[in-house]
Amino acid sequence: MVDAREVEQDFKAKVCDKLRVESEGVNRYRVFTPFRFDDGDHLAIALKHVSGNWLLTDEGHTFMHLTYDIDGRDLLRGTRQKIITNTLSAFGIQDNDGELILPIPGERFGDALYSFVQGLLKIADLSFLTRERARSTFMEDFYALIDRHVPENRRKFNWHDAIADPAGKYPVDCRVNGMPEPLFIFALPSDDRVRDATISAFHFEAQRIPFRAIGVFENQEDINRKVLARFSDVCEKQFSSLFSNEDRIGEYLRRAVNSIDERSPAGE
Repeated sequence: MVDAREVEQDFKAKVCDKLRVESEGVNRYRVFTPFRFDDGDHLAIALKHVSGNWLLTDEGHTFMHLTYDIDGRDLLRGTRQKIITNTLSAFGIQDNDGELILPIPGERFGDALYSFVQGLLKIADLSFLTRERARSTFMEDFYALIDRHVPENRRKFNWHDAIADPAGKYPVDCRVNGMPEPLFIFALPSDDRVRDATISAFHFEAQRIPFRAIGVFENQEDINRKVLARFSDVCEKQFSSLFSNEDRIGEYLRRAVNSIDERSPAGE
């Protein structure tokens, strides 16, 4: 048994004075702190005695809260996964199938809570990624999605036509080959990228290069209407958001790959 008042005092001394500990049954306490997510919700922290040891747990609340705004699958890859993995390692926090846990060594309750709060706040900051950082995550997720659904011998990332465009002025984020008209897939996180994709597509048309243009937006609603209208003139298929259309994009790519033109080598 521990003295809850002593634990609370240790918490206050090591973390902050504005917190309290309330009993929720035998050997279980709720720890109320002033620390919050960006939407105002407080961090969820419980102190429990399990298998002879005291530990702190968020009972799965932190990851659940992040998935309000971020697809849960995106927490498991790319930049977000790296941030989470590095944070857990730095603060000694364990991920037990989505529940974050920190065993308390000895009677160092205050030190453990300080580390736990710091770790939870750093993970919660994933929702504060700058637009530039979010854009890099979008590109990572774009490449990862195509990697999952298109075999390596059927795709070329950052492709340009070596004959008609040796300087690479008209790049394509991914070319999927092996069909009569290859797919030119453009990743579109911004107005500038949409303009570039439009110019590239018009260039291919002028050069009479066969292709089908596909646009995958980070968020189509953010794109200027005139910029979007010009791109729509040269684009066969558009997905308004990668994150809300992953299954549809995956199915589209699978159908495209399965429609291989038997007259053409797969590595064309």
